[in-house]
Amino acid sequence: MGVFSVRAVVWNVTEPTRSITVDLLVDTGSTYTVIPGRVLEEFGVKPIRVARLRLADGGVIESVLGEVGIEVEGFRASATPVAFGDEGIYLLGSVTLEQLGLAPDPIEKRLKPTEALLMVLRA
Repeated sequence: MGVFSVRAVVWNVTEPTRSITVDLLVDTGSTYTVIPGRVLEEFGVKPIRVARLRLADGGVIESVLGEVGIEVEGFRASATPVAFGDEGIYLLGSVTLEQLGLAPDPIEKRLKPTEALLMVLRA
């Protein structure tokens, strides 16, 4: 898939007036959105749990997860999980993409709205 970044506004869900604007690398291979832990701590995001994450090289690490609100290209999620990452790591993960209803277009290198699924039978 083509590599590209998007600009996002991220805010603290418990203090929505505390926000930052970041560029996130679109990474469908990453389950969670990742922002450096130092950045998340600076605007008051609190850890909510620890998750085991498999890395591209096959290794497994434990990472702290928090919750943030996020807006990308006018699409908003009031709360999405975010991993407290290493310095310089900014990724937009698949969980957040699904919550926003967006999917990457690798040809045009941009995000496009998707059609959500509701698998119920109509009477």
